[in-house]
Amino acid sequence: MQNDEAGHTHALTEESEQQVVHSCKDEQTALSCSLVLSATDISHHVTPAADGLHLTVTPSDVPEAEKQIRAYLYENRNWPPKPVTPDSGFNQLLQPPTLLLIGALALFYSVTGPWSGDSHWFAIGAGDADAILQKGEWYRLITALTLHANGVHLLGNCIFGGFLFHFFCRLTGNGLGLFAMLVTAVLGNFINVFLHGGTHHFVGFSTAVFAIIGMLAMFSRYNRIRTGYLTVMPIMAGAAFLAMIGSSGEHTDLGAHFFGLLSGLAGGWFLTRAPLLKLRQSPLFQSVLFLFFLAGIIIAWKFALNGTDFSR
Repeated sequence: MQNDEAGHTHALTEESEQQVVHSCKDEQTALSCSLVLSATDISHHVTPAADGLHLTVTPSDVPEAEKQIRAYLYENRNWPPKPVTPDSGFNQLLQPPTLLLIGALALFYSVTGPWSGDSHWFAIGAGDADAILQKGEWYRLITALTLHANGVHLLGNCIFGGFLFHFFCRLTGNGLGLFAMLVTAVLGNFINVFLHGGTHHFVGFSTAVFAIIGMLAMFSRYNRIRTGYLTVMPIMAGAAFLAMIGSSGEHTDLGAHFFGLLSGLAGGWFLTRAPLLKLRQSPLFQSVLFLFFLAGIIIAWKFALNGTDFSR
């Protein structure tokens, strides 16, 4: 009995002699420091206190324990790294022209109407592989983006496309975003036409929507987004799925969707290069590309309405 009491008294004395070498409120930090001390064979305790958690050691181990903890905290002072977002330091002057883009597509549809065999708009502006490859009517790669087969086709592209376009322009700026969207969509249409050939026909803004999905995905991957725009990724996937199964009517084209996505991935790689990330800060650069976007649409339809044949 006396031995037990002596042992208990010795344990209490040893515990009372423990000295605090580190205090913190973060349980993860306390655990990490505890692992550091365990790795260096320093006996210690982690005890809760009013101001957080205390790491205590015997007086003889205090100098070495403090040294090890200081070294660990210094080496990991910048860990984990702060999330890097693609819009870091990027202040956009104007809000994305999302409503303007959607309104323009809807207004143009009210003029052209749905796809029909006797529609002059579709006859001169719809995507036509034979006319593009054999007759040199390259403008159809652009004009086809502005035509829609029916109201459901238009509505799907406006809802999903408008949402994604808004976030995309928040990353790139309006001029660069619109121009990149147009270039990647045209490239996607061209690859699709080149591989299909023959009498392949297509219309719709879906190629541009999928190009935006690809570019947003590249922004996310390159910049390792952890907050903010990361929430867009599941919605993008849902938009892609619904566009695949819900908007694939008679005149829509899954090939254009796929190649639009691939073109968007390639375009997103270019957009995340340092020179373009720096240039997007320039109002002049954004304005010039915005004008290029408008000029591309207007010139394409001018050629379509004039019946220009580039093969001559």
